[in-house]
Amino acid sequence: MSDRTTVRQVSTPPPARHPYLDHPHPLAIAHRGGAGDYPENTLDAFAAAVALGYRYLETDVHLTADGVLVAFHDASLDRVTDRTGNISDLQWSQVRTAQVLGADGSTGRISTLEEILDAFPAARFNIDPKSDAATDPLADVLTRSGATSRVCVGAFSDRRLARLRTRLGAQLCTGLGPKGVARLRAASLGLPVGRPDGDCVQVPVRAGRIRIVDRRLVDTAHRFGLEVQVWTIDEPGEMHELLDLGVDAIMTDRPGVLRDVLVQRGLWVD
Repeated sequence: MSDRTTVRQVSTPPPARHPYLDHPHPLAIAHRGGAGDYPENTLDAFAAAVALGYRYLETDVHLTADGVLVAFHDASLDRVTDRTGNISDLQWSQVRTAQVLGADGSTGRISTLEEILDAFPAARFNIDPKSDAATDPLADVLTRSGATSRVCVGAFSDRRLARLRTRLGAQLCTGLGPKGVARLRAASLGLPVGRPDGDCVQVPVRAGRIRIVDRRLVDTAHRFGLEVQVWTIDEPGEMHELLDLGVDAIMTDRPGVLRDVLVQRGLWVD
């Protein structure tokens, strides 16, 4: 009899899908409500996406000087409104008077996150806290509004994501931070890297000249039980290419375009 002991490799099954992601896939996500068609991150943009049948909406949040969490992408008002100034330096009474300008000349107003969550109670939101200062107020708003279970938080900060996971626990769906994305990419290249924390990976197709979203990354993410959500995709050809790769969600500034692609492929769910 051999003295050699056979060691059986036991693989850990991937975690169950978070309830936030429990919807027929692929997910269609209106980026900033549909920034290519309406003034971005406004109630009008979100309402138009919902009218098209979108159940998933993406937005960003900043904190005003007096502690109000607003749905807005940039740190300042300069790029897309008729006003100027950093949101963190302005009172809500000043920010609320700004008019968000759409590409077609239309306008809309800036809203608080709570207004948007209240306006679309059946929608699920992907939210990006754009500063450390916005992190705890975001946790407070989600708790106060009872919206934690219908929100996924993605951020370019591992620290913010860790803080929100600590504050809100497993009820909150989260994406991977920069370190998590790097670990996933390393694992896709065959390096012995464990599963990063989070429920999904939200990435662009490329970072400069480097291709991020390819078959290896998608397959590795799925092996870890992570969904792959890609932003921001507005061209039908690229949408088809990514769907052929098996991505789980596409974020777009052109909700009507993505809807048409999914209808064409028999993947749109009303």
